[in-house]
Amino acid sequence: MADGQKTEKATPKKRRDERKKGNIFFSNDAVSVAVLLVGLATFFLTATYQASNLQQMIRTCISLTQVGQTQLAIGDLKALMVQFLWAFAKTSVPLLLATALAGVAATFLQTKMLVTGESLRPKFSRLNPIQGFKRLFSLRSLVEALKGLLKISVLLYIIYRFLAGVVDVFTKYLFTDLEAACSHLANLVFQMSMQIAAAYVVLAAADYFYQWWDYERQIRMSKQEIKEEFKQMEGDPQVKGKIKEIQRKMAQSRMMQKVPQADVVVRNPTHFAVALRYKEDRDRAPVVLAKGQDEVALRIVKCAEENGVAVVENVPLARALYASTDLDREIPPELYGAVAEVLVYLYQMSGKVNQ
Repeated sequence: MADGQKTEKATPKKRRDERKKGNIFFSNDAVSVAVLLVGLATFFLTATYQASNLQQMIRTCISLTQVGQTQLAIGDLKALMVQFLWAFAKTSVPLLLATALAGVAATFLQTKMLVTGESLRPKFSRLNPIQGFKRLFSLRSLVEALKGLLKISVLLYIIYRFLAGVVDVFTKYLFTDLEAACSHLANLVFQMSMQIAAAYVVLAAADYFYQWWDYERQIRMSKQEIKEEFKQMEGDPQVKGKIKEIQRKMAQSRMMQKVPQADVVVRNPTHFAVALRYKEDRDRAPVVLAKGQDEVALRIVKCAEENGVAVVENVPLARALYASTDLDREIPPELYGAVAEVLVYLYQMSGKVNQ
């Protein structure tokens, strides 16, 4: 039962797989706050420029209402429309461009430049009414609903609290110069906007950490899942064991094929056997063609006897050759003397036989 509970942190592979699917933790509130802050900064930094464009447009419209001018020509209307669109573009494009870039930057910072079409693929499970009902009353839906109510409540509270503090100032605008009144009103709006932005920054930070916590909770793994993933990455131990066994048998088969090429097999009666080759025209020193222990040693001896290769019993030399020399390698210099004695003995025996 403990293996089935998802209590373990997600592995790096799990995180990579989820990222490929487009499943990452993401806070929409963080993007909204970034857009809000950049939008407010752009608006107030370009306020003078925007006011100048608006003032020029109003003056143009008023100039067309001169006394004695009863109707406007079609050309005047076209020129007015072009001027109006141009003034609108100059006023709105900087704000729209800045907020769009802020939204894209905030999104890519969270997703780390992730671009995937996995989430756009149709999933028929989304059409399942039972699953939809479960999502409707899930913890995430409840949190999103509470979060929306909280944001609206905070917004209304800040606006009410701000207006309640400055409502008496509005009546004084009747006795104030228009430019001074507009400037003072803009300052009040700026203060209220900063209060709203500060509150939304706090809410966005809380939402960011909640989204991170919820994402980590969703991708948790059980101990069994971690074991299965380890098997997939490292390979099933049973399969790896079988592969190694097959490789070992193939290596032994190749080694046994070289035994008939040997000049002598040095053996310990039952535990060790080493097949040596020494050709004066090609070898600087005797070379180990095959070696084995226990069952493999017996097979080497049997193969040598079947192919007429001399077998010499020398317990210390067999052990030393087995321990100190790898396959297809020359024997170490410290064993030259002992092996030379064996080869000389064999050559002498061969000469007697030839005689």
